[in-house]
Parts: sequence; C-alpha cells; structure tokens
Amino acid sequence: MANKRNLKKAINYVASDLFLECIVLKQIKKADATKADEILADILCLQNDFLARVGHPQPGCIKEYYRKLNKDFGDEVGNIIRRMQAM
Repeated sequence: MANKRNLKKAINYVASDLFLECIVLKQIKKADATKADEILADILCLQNDFLARVGHPQPGCIKEYYRKLNKDFGDEVGNIIRRMQAM
C-alpha cells in the first residue's frame, strides 16, 4: 500500500466502474429493475464502508489490517460482479 489517498482513489474508481456497468446492464439488457437497484445500492454501501475502513484503521498490526481490507474488498467486488452477471 503506497498510501491511503491512492487506496481511496482505487476504491472510488472500482465502485464507479461497477456502478456504471450496472446502469448500462439495466438500460441495454432491460434487466430486472428491482435487482439492478439493489445492486446499485449495494455498490454505494460498499464504497462508503470501505472508504470509512481505510480512514480509520484498527490499532495493532497495520499491514495485516490493510491486507485483510484488500482481500475483503476483492471478495465483495467479486460478489457484486457475479450478481450482475446473473441479472
């Protein structure tokens, strides 16, 4: 991890890409609007949650904290992508 600012930028970048992709799927594929809206809300919650976690690390081993944060973020993004593919 280079610094918190770069990590926050990466989280915002990934979240905005997911958000845009979900909107495109909703409009072009005429996907279920309620499922798409739920996914959009989850993307926003994901972004807010992880930005808060970056800004306020738990005391202790900082490297392990950010490794876990990175892994958790990847897992959540993977879940959202799978849900978008199932639409």
